[in-house]
This record gives sequence, structure tokens and C-alpha cells, in this order.
Amino acid sequence: MDADREEGSTLLSKAGESSRPYAEGEPILEVRDLAKHYPLTQGILFKRQVGAVRAVDGVDFDLRAGETLGIVGESGCGKSTVARMLVHLEKPTAGAIRYKGEDISRLSGRALKAVRRNIQMVFQDPYTSLNPRMTVGDIIGEPYEIHPEVAPKGSRRQKVQDLLDVVGLNPEYINRYPHQFSGGQRQRIGIARGLALNPEIIVADEPVSALDVSVQAQVVNLLDRLQAEFSLSFVFIAHDLSIVRHISDRVGVMYLGRIVEIGSDAEIYDHPTHPYTQALLSAVPVPDPEARAHRERIILHGDVPSPANIPSGCRFRTRCWKAQERCELEIPLLAVPAEFRLVDSPARHDSACHFAEEKRVVPPEGELHAPGRPVEEVAGADEEGAAEPGSEGGAEPGEKGGETP
Repeated sequence: MDADREEGSTLLSKAGESSRPYAEGEPILEVRDLAKHYPLTQGILFKRQVGAVRAVDGVDFDLRAGETLGIVGESGCGKSTVARMLVHLEKPTAGAIRYKGEDISRLSGRALKAVRRNIQMVFQDPYTSLNPRMTVGDIIGEPYEIHPEVAPKGSRRQKVQDLLDVVGLNPEYINRYPHQFSGGQRQRIGIARGLALNPEIIVADEPVSALDVSVQAQVVNLLDRLQAEFSLSFVFIAHDLSIVRHISDRVGVMYLGRIVEIGSDAEIYDHPTHPYTQALLSAVPVPDPEARAHRERIILHGDVPSPANIPSGCRFRTRCWKAQERCELEIPLLAVPAEFRLVDSPARHDSACHFAEEKRVVPPEGELHAPGRPVEEVAGADEEGAAEPGSEGGAEPGEKGGETP
């Protein structure tokens, strides 16, 4: 308890001072062995725990200053639970979340309030995340009621109008209610609320999944512009792999509570080494008809295991075409595979697989039309290693028989 108070006082004193700016590329948020287990109980009068749903079970990553870290994966893999723990809406079962070197996972009271000012969140649903009984001005200005030191009362209305202007809304809308806005406009209001306290980190939990495609592009471009303008760091969670690639500097792929592969956007999308990542990428719609005809389609068998009954060893082994006895007995570490450690290759990035192997499932743009490439080589590109439905390489990626993240 004394340690918590001591740590909290350190964070409070730092919050009041002008903390040194972190250089671009320097880790501002470090997550180590993060876990969240929800107990399963039996009994009415005398409840006893009979198990646990391991929603998140040992997640590690760094968020660097000024970068966007994308997190992708199927529904139920633990992405949103990680997001909620980063802003302390959920208390971790185990692990550490270090913000600027200080572990914030066990904070409470004034110390937690000081940290939350610098780590804000944009929620998934623009309809339920805004109070329908409050005006836009009250919604965006509410953080100033909690942190009055950020904006004196006399200047709050002007600050709210400035924020509306920053996110592309008319400042005169300050007295309107959420039901008077479209979905895209509501999400912009949520972003303005997240920017109100001048945070350093914004956790965006699927901020565009409920929006139309054209509106998604507007919101993603807005986030991109705000990052450059306000020197923000983003944790961007989404199902749409193309959007994640557009906005992210690095990408982490989650499966059943753990990150199975992480690297730069080019490393993950063009040089994936984990079988699950390869299966996800093979399911992404390809706009180029010729590239679509020559991509390798990987079909996964079986359903995602229950997080209350996780397989031993590698969690993906029950659906993996490479699974061997070692996969059942030994948990693979998230590290650079041994075969890539001594080579200078984009495949040299962290991957939690005993048999990691680089596989390009979709030809890069322009490769099919490269000058001098024989026509028969292009025609035969689909014949080697393509997984036919019903073969060992096969079953739908995603959950419940083929829903693509």
C-alpha cells in the first residue's frame, strides 16, 4: 500500500510539471505480461470458482512516441479488453502497464486521475458512447469539470468550439444534442472529447467499425491529421486489415488473448511468418482482379477454442496445418524465429510460432505486371501450395465459419 502511495505521489508531481517530451520512437507506453481473467463460479448461496475466462493472457508490446500501433484479430480475441485496461476501465488480473516508466496498472484515486488526463479513449459505438441528454458542448466540456486546471470556467466554451472546429464540425453546433448528428459526426464529437485534455496517448477501440466506408475514410484521415498536429500516439484497434495498414506504423495480430505476431506494417502484410496472420491476409478482399486470381487462399478448419478452455501449448494448433507434437507440449515465445535471426530480411520480426515461415499470400502491387515476367510464370502462380477447400490447409478464417476480421 505504501508503495502504491509513493508511486502515485511521483506521478502526481510529474503531472503538475512540464514533463520532458519523449523523442519520436522512444517507448512511451510499455505493456508486459498483461492478463485479464474473469472468474466462472457455481452455486447460489455459496459461490465457488470453477474456472476462468482468460480474455487476455500475457500480452506484451511497446507504444512508441508519435507512432500508431494497430491491433487486429477476430472478435473475442481480447482486443477491446486490452484497450479498456490501458485506460483503467478494467483492472488487470496480472501484468504491468508502464507509462513513461511508471507502472499505472495498480493506481487509484488522485494518482489514477492524473494519468488518465494523458491517456484518453475513443469508443467503438458513436451512438451509445454519447449521453443523449447532454448537449455537444456539455459532452466535450465535461473533462474540464473533472480536470478544472486544464481550462478555467470562463474559457471553456471557447475551447469546446475550437475543438469542434479542429475535428471538422461547425462551432455553432455546440448547443445541439447527439441525435441531431450522423454517425460520422458523432464519432468526431467523441474524438473532440478525447482531445479536450491535450493527451499524449489515444486508445481508439474500433472507431470506424460502425460507420459507412466513405465516412470511415474521413475519420481515419482526421486521426492521421490530428496525430501530426498534436504529436499523439495511437493504439488503433480494428477488424478491417486495410484500414489498419493505412493508419498504422506497426501492427500486432492477436489470437485467443495473446499477440502472435508483431512488426511494421510492411513486415506483417508483405512478409507474414505466423500461419494465423497468413490466413487472415488471404481472406482480405483484393481490388485488383488479376492479383485476386493469383493469391493463395488459406482455409482454416474448426472453430476458435473457448477462452475458458484454452488448448495446451500453441493456442492456434487446433486450426493450424503445420501443427506437430511440439506445438501441443510447448508454448511458443513471441520472438524473432531462429531461422531469421542472422539474416537481414523483412521476415525478421517477432512471431509466436515453432515453425514460422515466410509466406506471401497476395502478390504485391505491380509484381504481376512487372516487365519481363513470363506469362506462364504468372499463370502458374496459383498452382503451387494453394489450399483447396477440404484439404489440410483449409477452413474459414475468422470466427463461426468464415467471418473475416
